Amino acid sequence: MYIKDLKFSLWADFIQRDYLDGEFKELIKSQTINGATSNPAIFKNAILNSPAYKTQLATLTTLSPKEKYEALAIYDIKKAAQILLPLYEGGDDGYVSIEVDPFLSDDALATIEEGKRLHDAIGLPNVMIKVPATEAGYKAMEALVSVGIAVNATLIFKKEQAVLCAEAFARGVKKFGKKVDTVISIFVSRVDRAIDEDLAKAGVAVSLAGIYNSADIYNKIIEMDVLGCRTLFASTGVKGDALPAHYYVEKLLAYNSVNTAPVETIKAFVKDGKTGEALPIPTHTITAHMQKIQDAGIDLEAVLDAQIRDGLVAFEDAFKEILESL
Repeated sequence: MYIKDLKFSLWADFIQRDYLDGEFKELIKSQTINGATSNPAIFKNAILNSPAYKTQLATLTTLSPKEKYEALAIYDIKKAAQILLPLYEGGDDGYVSIEVDPFLSDDALATIEEGKRLHDAIGLPNVMIKVPATEAGYKAMEALVSVGIAVNATLIFKKEQAVLCAEAFARGVKKFGKKVDTVISIFVSRVDRAIDEDLAKAGVAVSLAGIYNSADIYNKIIEMDVLGCRTLFASTGVKGDALPAHYYVEKLLAYNSVNTAPVETIKAFVKDGKTGEALPIPTHTITAHMQKIQDAGIDLEAVLDAQIRDGLVAFEDAFKEILESL
């Protein structure tokens, strides 16, 4: 773990074949990161822009586009999992996540089937199956955890989503009979980017809504205390130079939590970030800021709902672009 006393982990939100052979190993050796995450957008950029995949693709000409994608992704995830396995065996996370087909987000049975199939194909215990927090997703989360598969619940913007994820995990753990590691991934910076311009015009402090919304959800996850379940803060990179690169890592430093961030964000935090505990934030502080947002005429609930829809569409678009290219 990056900060052992806080049980705070840093995971790299990046997978790319050349990176796995070089910098990834260096970040692990230096105890900077102890896990990794991926998503369709990350794989899209890797597969479409890196020549490292051409050799394998040349051997996959008889496969369908989705089969080609899975072959490439499974190779990378398995490689990352093998590199991280000593950490996992030593009780220091060592997880890497792979996301199910985003077009299955409304199909629980298909998501369950694909999650099990991907987990079996990779064949290592330190793989988390990433499932979007939808109605079908909650059913899939429970089913996967109930057979001992670690799950990364993704695309969480609202406390209600986190509660449903935690409840699904709790039911799954009860069925399995022992601890299964899970994370609830809260998306942070996208909230601020959606409303900061309007808040600035209204004279309300910016770049806090994402922090306070995430802190509120973190408080609830801690309160629910589901065996093996932690909060993961995602979407923690910044755009432009208005904020320090490590802003969302530093401001969400919390006990028994994970922050997954772009490699450059992680480097900035290691170089300049403060390592003091930043959460929990008192409920009254969170409530007061949310009231200012409401008074500024912003319907935060509607914004968060839009972010959930947009996030699903973005993953679908990235996946579609990969398949079309293959």
